Amino acid sequence: MSLEPLNNCPIKQLPVLSGSLGTKELVETVLQVGGNREPAPEHMHSLHSEAQRRFETGGKSLTAEEKAKRDKSGLGMWEEIGQRSIAGEFPKGTDVFLTKFYGLFYVAPAQDSFMCRMRLPGGILRADQLSGLADLADDCAGGYVDITTRANLQLREIPANRAMDVLTGLRDLGIVTTGAGADNVRNITCSTLSGIDPHEVIETLPLAKELHYHILHKPELYGLPRKFNIAFDGGGTVSPLAETNDVSWHAVRVHRSDATQENGVYFLLGLGGITGHGDFARSTDVIAKPEECVPICEAILRVFIKHGDRTDRKKARLKYLLDHWGFDRFLREVEAEYKKPLRRVKSDAYEKEEHIDRWAHVDVHRQKQADKWYVGVICPVGRLTSQQSRGLARIANQFGDGTLRLTVWQNILIPHIHTEDVTRVLEDVASLGLEWRQSSVRAGLVACTGSAGCKYAGADTKRNAIELAHHLEDNIELDQPVNIHFTGCHHSCAQHAIGDIGLIATKVESGDEIVDGYHILLGGRTGFDNAIGTKVIESVPEESIPATVERILRLYLEHREGTESFADFSKKANWHALLSGQLSGVVN
Repeated sequence: MSLEPLNNCPIKQLPVLSGSLGTKELVETVLQVGGNREPAPEHMHSLHSEAQRRFETGGKSLTAEEKAKRDKSGLGMWEEIGQRSIAGEFPKGTDVFLTKFYGLFYVAPAQDSFMCRMRLPGGILRADQLSGLADLADDCAGGYVDITTRANLQLREIPANRAMDVLTGLRDLGIVTTGAGADNVRNITCSTLSGIDPHEVIETLPLAKELHYHILHKPELYGLPRKFNIAFDGGGTVSPLAETNDVSWHAVRVHRSDATQENGVYFLLGLGGITGHGDFARSTDVIAKPEECVPICEAILRVFIKHGDRTDRKKARLKYLLDHWGFDRFLREVEAEYKKPLRRVKSDAYEKEEHIDRWAHVDVHRQKQADKWYVGVICPVGRLTSQQSRGLARIANQFGDGTLRLTVWQNILIPHIHTEDVTRVLEDVASLGLEWRQSSVRAGLVACTGSAGCKYAGADTKRNAIELAHHLEDNIELDQPVNIHFTGCHHSCAQHAIGDIGLIATKVESGDEIVDGYHILLGGRTGFDNAIGTKVIESVPEESIPATVERILRLYLEHREGTESFADFSKKANWHALLSGQLSGVVN
């Protein structure tokens, strides 16, 4: 079981005092140490307190969240959470924010309950853990588990008086929640098939785990200016969408050596991904050996801690510091923290390898191990009932190696299945009411929690996504993967901007009523040839979404060349002309 980080941040040391001082003189001396300000709170590391002071000295006001972090340690709330749990009370005020340091989100007014988010580095899960989560979900939550777009899990509908039961129950299973919410580094993701992918350039799961434990036990790396995402892509067939992260590492092959590095496999550093704000991580032409990635990540985090905006939540993500400084200055600061030069290469000195198969996360696929296969199970919009969870755990134990793998596509893989057992596994998956065939529309369907469980969402995204799946399955047949992403608000948890078809919730006028609806974006794509989707249709009422998406797909099938993918077709299609019924100029 992972250990919890201790709340033992160093206290700012006072100078040695000689002689006997009265109270007034002692107070004045203490104030001088803090630059004529009160000393930093004992629970705060100097990195954070000095950053806050820098903004205040400049005449700016800290956000409410920053003041809350200064007043109380988010990592020190274990006892307080327990006391509230005994009393059957939810947190109030800024304690709602601080409680997220332990992965507990009070989601009122959408639900008068907690959501609990976990930390599962690389999305790896043991069968006994999934089975235990099913028991916790039945006993303390809503009877289901949700898979997130960070290859992670959540429990929902947790009553106030069961919060501590969930936290301790998770720890009994060897699952921690520390830093799973609030202004912290979120679940570390990597290539889902690390170690079993015949096409991967390098394994990434060891790095995801190393960074997970590195951060978990360094209290100074919590309480950032804003949340932070990091991912490792080993060049395999299932993309972890690393380019959507604040820090991305992509495996590359360096073929032109010089005095600073040899030929071989390195990781290429990208910075500033936040697709909800219109940016993918941009390449820095900085490369690192695998053993250098974690210390460089810490150096990046320390620069962000020192200089990220603590006065405006909307401008606090890493992207905005990069926009303000530029990449050159940021990397110079990282080098200063890293205390050695970063390896830099020109773009023609390395090769980017990409073997993405957009259906590799579902259906049956051969592993690189002899006589071994994995099955990608489709979990409808990322939700599994407790019964389904136990069933998948049983299958993994009986026919696999007792592990399962979560993906950023909100589904689950069962690896290490012998050839003679594949048919039985598929039968057992189907008996749970789950699908696995790649031809299913549901294979590319992604949805955030939506208004049924999130106060920010403008529509019931999971329900709308399932309704769309039923409609498309009854009315259209696809021979190419099409990703359809439903997200409920500007936070873009379902990353609508990178979907072939992306939908973001909005309120729509319909007659005399205001109803739930969506703006529709088309042409988003990921990988080295990434692009943000273009908003093509605005303010579609939710009841019209199935027919509208069907029309989009029919236009694609009618005008594409051969079996051209939706992404390739969208690169050249004039969607406005297509949708307006014009017959000329529909393809550039």
